[in-house]
Amino acid sequence: MTQMTPRFYSEHDTQWSVLAVDIDSGEELVRLDAERVLDTASVGKIFLLHRLLSEADAGTRSLEEQVTRRPVEWMDNSGLWYLLQADTLSLYDAAALVGAVSDNAATNTLCRVIGLPVVQEHTRALGYTESALDDVVRWPLPPGAPRTLSHANAEELVRFVQRTARAEDLSPASADTLQRWLGAGMDLSMTASAFGLDPLAHYYFDRDIWLWNKTGTISTVRADVGLVMSGERRIAYAVLANWRSGADARDGVLASMREVGEVIRAALRG
Repeated sequence: MTQMTPRFYSEHDTQWSVLAVDIDSGEELVRLDAERVLDTASVGKIFLLHRLLSEADAGTRSLEEQVTRRPVEWMDNSGLWYLLQADTLSLYDAAALVGAVSDNAATNTLCRVIGLPVVQEHTRALGYTESALDDVVRWPLPPGAPRTLSHANAEELVRFVQRTARAEDLSPASADTLQRWLGAGMDLSMTASAFGLDPLAHYYFDRDIWLWNKTGTISTVRADVGLVMSGERRIAYAVLANWRSGADARDGVLASMREVGEVIRAALRG
């Protein structure tokens, strides 16, 4: 079978950082500027969730601990908590909201509890020098605040996916928990759109495909990172795109991301 080659949209100064790898054989299915560091919007929230679980593994924090959101942490747009009556949740439930709907309010509350500098140091200690969660979620951005919520390159994000799948930095139970939170992710609009899955139920086999992923979206960014599996293969991928502010590159970028997904889906079938 001839392997398809994705066509990468290039108008409006679109830049890409892309990698898809079979994590068991090491075969690279797609690579394009995988070392390039780009804005990844909400993708960096994975490092926050990872740090929370590492503290649970160390016994320094319980996921049953209750946390109450503060008014300053309220954010709508991405998320669900802002629509809920409950002001207090367990750390587990707040993290589940981040994994499922990239919840901004839950992200800000968890960042306060854990400490953003702690998350950043944890990320560096794991060996991710080109990737980080840069700030809490703010809008509008005040003077002096970081211009990006997170940044990364595809190479490091694929390594994160691989290590999570193998439980190399977390206990097996915590690695499973992280993947379960991300397996509830409801955004299948990007690379994962090629798999034709139920957006509300794809953590276990649907059409013989099992997926967990984390996406990032702002007006100049689309990013999709995850693990997609068949009964025989496990493929880690990161597909990141940035384009010029004020331009409308969304449709072209999404079409290219879907083509990467189609390459992955063909590899799973083949």
